[in-house]
Amino acid sequence: MTLKELEPQLLSLSPTEKAQAIQILSQSLANCWQGIEKTPGVVGGKARIAGTRIPVWLLVNARRLGCTNEELLLDYPTLSATDLENAIAYAKAFPEEIELAIQENEEA
Repeated sequence: MTLKELEPQLLSLSPTEKAQAIQILSQSLANCWQGIEKTPGVVGGKARIAGTRIPVWLLVNARRLGCTNEELLLDYPTLSATDLENAIAYAKAFPEEIELAIQENEEA
């Protein structure tokens, strides 16, 4: 998709959605997702919650399967609500990466 094709969609966003898009783009440019890390050799180099071995794809898939944020916070006591928000934002910004990671796990 080109910027010219994307422009009408961007302009139709609400002010809140535009602010979220700006945040996603700036984080992407800096390649620095607050609270998200990728380290070769740790959980296969997949995006994970910083300082943990909890991959983003796992949290995304658990939510798809019906887990609530409250359940995830109980199941993973080292997680915070902010960690979940960061994971969801990352997954929205990189949906293909997360889908591939989920598929790879299902095949394993």
